[in-house]
This record gives sequence, structure tokens and C-alpha cells, in this order.
Amino acid sequence: MAVSHHLEDFHTLPIHEFAPEHDAADRPAPGEAAWRLAIEYDSKIDFDELWQSFLDTVDTTGVRALVIGPWWRGGYEPVRAVIETVVDDAERLPALEALFLGDVTYDECEISWIQMTDVTPLLTAFPRLASLAVRGGTDLRLQPVQHEALRELRFEAGGLPARVVRAVAASELPSLERLELWLGVDEYGGDSTLDDIAPFLDGSRLPKLRHLALANSEFQDEIAAAVAHAPVVARLETLDLSMGLLTDEGVAALIEGQPLTHLRSLDLHHHYLSEEVQQRLCESLPGVTVDLSEDESHEDDEDRYVAVAE
Repeated sequence: MAVSHHLEDFHTLPIHEFAPEHDAADRPAPGEAAWRLAIEYDSKIDFDELWQSFLDTVDTTGVRALVIGPWWRGGYEPVRAVIETVVDDAERLPALEALFLGDVTYDECEISWIQMTDVTPLLTAFPRLASLAVRGGTDLRLQPVQHEALRELRFEAGGLPARVVRAVAASELPSLERLELWLGVDEYGGDSTLDDIAPFLDGSRLPKLRHLALANSEFQDEIAAAVAHAPVVARLETLDLSMGLLTDEGVAALIEGQPLTHLRSLDLHHHYLSEEVQQRLCESLPGVTVDLSEDESHEDDEDRYVAVAE
């Protein structure tokens, strides 16, 4: 499964594509849309020019959500300059609550070719930010931070560096309610281990966490076995172990572990489960919405793959 569609909404707001040539009368009010800025492959302007036009023609003091699409013309470029530009103008965006960095589809750039950088400045520059999502893992970095307002943090990658996972675990995020990590594969830099995700499971951190996604992993069975006895699960409302190499072994551990009947939903889509184990799981979780779509159990063992890699 490649990322094939752009966002249609973000932070509960519809996406509005900003284009300098569009009539201002056709634009929504600043706070009524998630503003998407992107450079087309044949664009006559670069990102700096697009950004300046955005600042000049939109009352950015009311902008609540921002989505950054492709930022390069011609060859792929690191996102560092884009982050510096946005951070330098942080005072022009005092109401910003949500930022999605890298709304890029596979036909624009494969997810593991998106060139990232240290995204910590986005959190330090916007203390009111409630939601940060980042797509792409190449050269991605994060420093441990303290951020009082952040409620949602999402990293989408075909290979999420362990240093990023460890930095999230070392951060002080007392308001965080939703954490989503696409761990990916070692071939594309996804070098996390169970030890790296352990701080999210022992229940001692992230006191407000209600949704946890540890997904898209080659060691999804081991994650499931750890989750089966993890203290944090008792306070979760939704759990996502999807997109990885989940087999009967991992789900058997979930069935035999602590009760999961308090969950509203359990997402296991893209899996390698037998019909018998799927039935056992559903029977053990009455009233829980279980997503068992994208059944890949017909694949031979050597042909199994995570949903998002390259």
C-alpha cells in the first residue's frame, strides 16, 4: 500500500489548496480550512515565493491548520529550508494549532525518498501546536522536547529511525492523547527495537494517551506480545497494530493477554492471520470494532511485506 492520495481534511478542517493566482474572493476564511501549500513539478515559483504570497494575501493570524506538500522543483530537496522559513515567520501564525509536513503521494516522491531533517524547531516555535504529523523518514531527526499543548503526534515512514522513537519517548508531552508511529523496515532506516518502544507501554509516561499506533513493523508479532501485557493498554480507547507482519502468533498473544474489551476499536488491517484466528479474536472482543481488512494471508512467508516501505 503506497500513499496514493493527498489529505482531504486535517484537524477536522477541509483542505484548501493555496494558489497565488486564485481570486481572493474564492478563498475560505483563514480559520475555516487547513491551508495546503505545495509546489507542482512544473511550477514557475519556488516555495519561498509561494510562502511569501501566502503571507501577503491571507490573514495568517487566523490560520489554524497548515499542510505542506511537495516543496521542491526538479530534484528532491531536504525540507530544512522550508522549516526555517516557517519558523522564521512563526509570529505571523499565532493561532496555528496543527501542522502536517510532507503531504506527498508516491507518484510525487516515494515515502522513503522524502528528505527530512530535524523537525524539533516546529515544536519549539509553536507552543500552542496541538497536532504535528510528519511523513518521511530519511534523515529525520527529533530532539527530546517539552511541549505542554501537543495532543497528537504522528510519524509516517517506510523506515522510522530509532533515534526519533527514542526522542519521542524522552520528551515531556503531558497533553498527548494520540501517538502514531509507522516503524517501517530496516532497509529504509527503520531500526527500532522493542526496547525503543517500551517507554510507551509501561504506563509511566504520556498520562493522557488514549490512542496508540505502533504500526507498519517487521516485528509486529513481538509488538503484539508486548502490548498484551502492557500497563498502558488499560487507559487506551483505541489501539492500532496494523500494516505490519502480524501473524497468528501475535494475535494469540493478544487473545491470551489482558482484557481488551474496553477498547472502542482495534485496527489490524494488512495482516497475515488465518480465518480461524480472526474468528477467535472477534469472538473474544464483543462490542469492539476490529478492522481485519487487507487480509494478506495468502502470501508465502518469504513474500510478506509491511504496507508502506519504499
